Amino acid sequence: MPHFEARTSTAPGRIVVTLTGECDLATRDELTAVLASAVRGAPVVVVDVGGLRFLDSTGLHTLVTAHQSARRDGRRLYVVNAGGAVAEVLDITGVGELLSPPADEQLAG
Repeated sequence: MPHFEARTSTAPGRIVVTLTGECDLATRDELTAVLASAVRGAPVVVVDVGGLRFLDSTGLHTLVTAHQSARRDGRRLYVVNAGGAVAEVLDITGVGELLSPPADEQLAG
């Protein structure tokens, strides 16, 4: 089974969720739980996908659903550090633009 890990850390006013490995149907429940908890726990959630090698449609759906949940609660969720195939999937689907932080948003921990 492909490796997947979702780690959370806190910074002032935000939670950072760092994803590594491969994010697909098999990891949906874990990703959903981690993102839901993060959205409830901070006004800003930063999802660092720099360590992902693969992201499929279920992972995209989970990110968008978490983003929508955050917005409903007056919170924000952003995706950062996408590269390679993950960046391509985010760009082709428009999800990358949807979840990009504004240029003036300070996300450094």
